[in-house]
Amino acid sequence: MIIALWIIEGLLGLIFVMTGSFKFFQSKEKVIASGGTWAEDFKPGVIKTIAALELISGLAVIVPRLLGHGHYLTFISAACIAIIMIGSIYVHLRRKEFQHASINLLFLLMALFVAYGSRPF
Repeated sequence: MIIALWIIEGLLGLIFVMTGSFKFFQSKEKVIASGGTWAEDFKPGVIKTIAALELISGLAVIVPRLLGHGHYLTFISAACIAIIMIGSIYVHLRRKEFQHASINLLFLLMALFVAYGSRPF
């Protein structure tokens, strides 16, 4: 169980650092052109905010494991990723982008597993 938790923490953190960085450092038009059609519904500032939350949460999922302390931060970050994914699933379902919604459902399940496995109580 511990090894599975470490692997999923690492994958989740890496995925969200990469996707958050891409969205944060690209323009709205480039995000849309690369397949992020959901961005059409949002202002650039909102896209940057979502990207920053993804980037910070992705880092905060893996850094405590690397440092060996602050594991409560992993729980909080995984919970934040779960909340972001719930919103993302809603947006994709509303836009009838079912494939994207199913991928985000997988990320939601990963985040919930990490949050459950790293809960501080």
